[in-house]
Amino acid sequence: MDRSDELADVVNGLIEEGEAFRRVRAVSASPARSRPARGARVFHAGMAVAFLLTTFAGFAPTYFLRGLSDRPPLSPLLHVHGLVFTSWLLLLLTQTVLVARYRVDWHRRLGIAGAVLAAVMVPLGIMAGIAGARHGIITGGSEPLVFLIFPLGQMVLFAAFVGAAVWKRRQPESHRRLILLSTAVVVTPAISRIPFVPNPIAALGLSTLFVAAGIVHDWRSRGRVHPVYIWGGLIILVSGPVRFALGQTGAWQAFARLLVE
Repeated sequence: MDRSDELADVVNGLIEEGEAFRRVRAVSASPARSRPARGARVFHAGMAVAFLLTTFAGFAPTYFLRGLSDRPPLSPLLHVHGLVFTSWLLLLLTQTVLVARYRVDWHRRLGIAGAVLAAVMVPLGIMAGIAGARHGIITGGSEPLVFLIFPLGQMVLFAAFVGAAVWKRRQPESHRRLILLSTAVVVTPAISRIPFVPNPIAALGLSTLFVAAGIVHDWRSRGRVHPVYIWGGLIILVSGPVRFALGQTGAWQAFARLLVE
C-alpha cells in the first residue's frame, strides 16, 4: 500500500467516526428536544380540561343541571348560546388531543370549523348579553345597563384574539397562545357565576389565572415568556377597569338603553 492509499484510509476513517459521532449526538439530543414539545402538548390539553371544568362549575345550576331544579325554562337564544359556547370548549379539547397524537392534518381541518364557530359565537354572545340586560331592566334593575359593557367587551376581545390566532395559524407558538387567551375571555362569565366571585371585575381578574398558568409554563419550559402572553394578559387586565369606568358614563348607558329597548 503506497502513501496515498494510507492517507485515503485515514481520511475515510475520520469521516466515518464523524458520522458516527453525529448520529450518537442526534439520538442523545432528540429526547431533550422532545420533552418541551411533549410538555406543551400535555399542558394545553390540561388547560382545555380546566376550561371545561370551570365552565361547568359556573353554569351547572343555571344551564347544565337546570333540569334538576324548578327554574323556568331557558329561551331558545340562551339554549343555542350555551350549546355553541360549550362546543367551542369541546372543540378545543379535541384539538389539543389531536396535536398530542400527532394528527396535525385533522387539527388543521377542524381549525376551519373552529373559525366558523368563533364567527357564530360573537353575535350570539352579544345577543345573549343584550337579552340578559333586558331581563334585568324588566325586573326593575338598573345595573344591567352599566354591566352590559362586560359581555360586549368580552366578545370584542374574543374576536380580536381569535382573529389574531387565525392570522398566526402558521406560527404554532403564537397561535396556541392566542387560542388560550381567547378561551380565557370566554370562560369569564362562568367564573362570575361561581358563588364566591363578587363581581365581573373580580371574574376578569380570576380569568387571568389561566394566562398566569401559561406564563409559568413558558418560564419553566422555555426559560422565557412568549410576548403573546405578556401583551394579551395586559390587555385582559386593563380592559376590566376601563370597561367599568366607561360603563359608569351617561353616554354608555344611553347607548346600552338603545340596545336593550
